[in-house]
Amino acid sequence: MPNSSPPRTPHTPLRRARTGTPAPFHGTLPAAYAAYGRALPAARAAYERALPAALALLRRARRRSRAARGRNRPVPLAVLRRALANRPAPARRDALRPRPVGARPGHAGIRSWPWRVGTSPRRVGTPPTRPLPALPGSAARPSPRPPSSPRPALRLAAARRPRDTGSVRTVSATAGAVTAVLAAGTASVVAGRLASDAALKVSAGRPLPTEPRLTVHGTAAGRITLTRDLATLRPGVYGLAGDGSHAVVGPVLEGTPHAADTVVRRLERVTHGTFTAGDAAWLTPNLYVGNPRASLGLDHTDVEVPGELGALPAWFVPGDRDTWVIAVHGLGTTREHALNLMGFLHARRLPVLALAYRGDPGAPRPPDRLNHLGETEWRDVEAAIRYAVRHGAGRVVLLGWSTGATMALRAAEHSQVRDRVAGLVLDSPVLSWPATLRALARARHTPEPLLPLAVRAAQGRAGLHADGLAGPGAPDRLQVPTLLVHGPDDQVAPWEYSRRLARRRPGLVTLHTVPDAPHAAMWNADPEEYEERLRRFLTPLL
Repeated sequence: MPNSSPPRTPHTPLRRARTGTPAPFHGTLPAAYAAYGRALPAARAAYERALPAALALLRRARRRSRAARGRNRPVPLAVLRRALANRPAPARRDALRPRPVGARPGHAGIRSWPWRVGTSPRRVGTPPTRPLPALPGSAARPSPRPPSSPRPALRLAAARRPRDTGSVRTVSATAGAVTAVLAAGTASVVAGRLASDAALKVSAGRPLPTEPRLTVHGTAAGRITLTRDLATLRPGVYGLAGDGSHAVVGPVLEGTPHAADTVVRRLERVTHGTFTAGDAAWLTPNLYVGNPRASLGLDHTDVEVPGELGALPAWFVPGDRDTWVIAVHGLGTTREHALNLMGFLHARRLPVLALAYRGDPGAPRPPDRLNHLGETEWRDVEAAIRYAVRHGAGRVVLLGWSTGATMALRAAEHSQVRDRVAGLVLDSPVLSWPATLRALARARHTPEPLLPLAVRAAQGRAGLHADGLAGPGAPDRLQVPTLLVHGPDDQVAPWEYSRRLARRRPGLVTLHTVPDAPHAAMWNADPEEYEERLRRFLTPLL
């Protein structure tokens, strides 16, 4: 039978494309979190009040269980020998013949008909017995007891049979229920902690869970063939990273023949390493690796910024102006991310300080080894502002990506030197850490019912505030001109929060929307337009 399915065309993706449109914001979500937070102390107090009684019931059930096991302990050997010594003599041969009912009067409770050949009369409800050989040292003798009396061994076993009481069953059921509740609570806490690691333990320089892993299908002069995916179909220029390799890929080459499940992009250059068919790779916003001198040919100085936890390494590229630009990278990247704009800023004679904050390679580790999503890292940005002021900066412009934008925004709100901040450039800012944590945990295939547990676990582990920068009072605390660069295809930081911030402060915040761009890669989608918007924003501040 011929195949009735339509033929695949080169434009038919074989992989399921991810939707980059964020979920619509629900206005009742903050109220639900507030109600949950108010109910949590009462539930915790009730749990602490009920726990002693549950533990007492559990201990009582254990004591009764041990007592029941003591009543059912094995019969001592001496008692068993005495019982076997008093057993009756074996029945005669004629006693094995079947007899009619009533042939042996006076044997109440004896079932006399029908008998099985080879057995002796037995009481109703007792198992048949066979003659047992006498133990060494004991002689068999006829029993003086009448045949109707129960055997001593059976009577002894009946006397030692444990009693079946309802109270033991009730206590056991209660103890089982308490144990199940405690086990379920422990499992929920552990699952929440594991799910919260998606945002609290992001490694610098490694791809985020939302970035798909790709496969290199082949390379040629000036082009590279990759797995067909929504990520490989994005417009713009990106870095291509692999295990020990890095390259720069340009736009999609439409006219090049390729298989239906692949995409051919322009291969701009290979920075280091090689890419061959079958290699795993992923797209990154970093076009450059190394330091400013090695990658861009710019003179720079390796400096150390005194921070709260220790010395913070940074690159300083000098300039003629007294307004410095402090660049702060975000999730999954390093200070190499600032190299994308360092050439543009140096051409405008702006000094640039690219900072590595706590948790980065070469920087001090936080005490809890967790990423606080800008909640505590902004103090390192404040230390960078102090460093710039001490070394001749009159004012500073804070340029941040992802959580680096969150740090810049918090420093402009809470720093003691916030009066030196002339403006903010926020690329893909994380304005709602619960939404970002859910997105990262969902990308790691965390079940939907565990997402609220992950949020609560992250709030408790990292000390994060419930409202974050998306709270009702956050726009009112913003006092400097701000350029927001964000797009609706960001799967990590929802674009809706940036739109809301721009609507609430229209005279102070400018929103530039970039379509078809992933998280923290707005410049990569259209570098010329991005730099033009940045030039227009910086010119009045210089």
